[in-house]
Amino acid sequence: MKYRELGCFFVLSVIIVLLSLDVGMFWDNVLYGSKIGNHLIQNSLFRWDSIPVSIDNGHPPFLATLLASGWVLFGKSLSISHWMMLPFIFGLLYQLYYFVCFFVEGKYLKIAAFILVLADPTLLSQLVLISPEIFHLFFFFLALNSILRNNIFFKILGLSLLGIVTFRGMMLCFGVFLIDALIFTVIKKQKIQYFFSKEVLLTYLVAATPACLYVAWRYVTKGWLISHPLQTWGNALEFSSILDFLRNFGRNILVLGYQFTDFGRIVLLLFIVGTFCIKRKTIDWKKYNYLLIISVFSTSVIYSTSLIIRNTMGHRYFVISYVALALLAFMLIMEYRAKKIIFSGMLVSLLLGNLIVYPDTFAQGWDASLAHLSYWPIRKEAINYMEEKGIPIGKTASFFPNSTSIDNIDLNGDIRAFEGYSGDETYVFYSNVYNLSDEELQELQENYYTLKLFKKNNVRIEIMMKIAR
Repeated sequence: MKYRELGCFFVLSVIIVLLSLDVGMFWDNVLYGSKIGNHLIQNSLFRWDSIPVSIDNGHPPFLATLLASGWVLFGKSLSISHWMMLPFIFGLLYQLYYFVCFFVEGKYLKIAAFILVLADPTLLSQLVLISPEIFHLFFFFLALNSILRNNIFFKILGLSLLGIVTFRGMMLCFGVFLIDALIFTVIKKQKIQYFFSKEVLLTYLVAATPACLYVAWRYVTKGWLISHPLQTWGNALEFSSILDFLRNFGRNILVLGYQFTDFGRIVLLLFIVGTFCIKRKTIDWKKYNYLLIISVFSTSVIYSTSLIIRNTMGHRYFVISYVALALLAFMLIMEYRAKKIIFSGMLVSLLLGNLIVYPDTFAQGWDASLAHLSYWPIRKEAINYMEEKGIPIGKTASFFPNSTSIDNIDLNGDIRAFEGYSGDETYVFYSNVYNLSDEELQELQENYYTLKLFKKNNVRIEIMMKIAR
């Protein structure tokens, strides 16, 4: 890859960080990053055994340790935390383009394919957040590109790092293994027994060592891996009956389908399915087998798990599949004459997907598109309003992910914290970003009125006060 291209990716990475500096810790990243990171910086960066059970999610504290290390060196702030993501954003952009280059020929076609891949709303959202997804994606595509180009060293490096980001990273490692095996057998037409050579087995054994060491250390030290002893986040496999499980399984299938088609991706998916149906007799399937295997099997362990647990996993867990499907859709455009029109339609559908905001009663993947960008400036306005009016933050209720200290979100040292909602609080800090249950929404409507409304691009924050009875 030319230095000019690397320079372009670096500039793009810097632009992404500059545009993200006011984006706070969001959703699970409050726990993955700031809560555990704050504990590590106050105790010891690598005293992972000291993490209190109340904030211990079981995963390797990769993001928290990285952030805490940056805070020790440069000082703790939101902007420093975003700049800590810069090398990984750059690495991800490089690997995505490198991935595109394996399938697409021609300078301008490569650029167009890269733009379509990058335009996925969930990918864009993760790029502006301080999130472990950036590490997942970077290390995954480092390993995948190494498989496509037979580079054993970077394959081991990518898998080794991917396996210690989170337990989900370990699941993605198995996805890489499945892709490797299927490329060998389905595409290269080799017998499966030849795949399990000493070289391959040694490669995966070495790559799995860091993850295995962490799992062993964690089990010996803590005595549990995933099932939280306090069940802080509930029991993912708790069902009252087989019928209850089957109903939940059916619901999860629908949710998974919705996640793959949400935020404009439905246009790409319909185009892929339609093309395979319309041109099934003339299409050269060999050209698309790689991407079909990658899109289906990269996250197969994750969506298989998501189907059987009580609550499905979020949109962001399947970004790798979205990327592969977007590239597959781009390649299929070449089967038609109206290439520019089809490409433009796909790109517009993805970009417009960032504007989608569902009604309050519909749970939205707020970290899965750029719609949440409107939340951050009005959140600051709302907090300033509370300070001006003398409304105590410590006695104001809010909801996940805002029911925590301001510092856990803004990384500014402000230890004032919103309370978790119980219905007894005089004031409530509410936003449609928080995905409340129908019961909670009804309670707010019946028992509170809006003192002040802040709104931007269909994202709302309401400072509410309890109705005197």
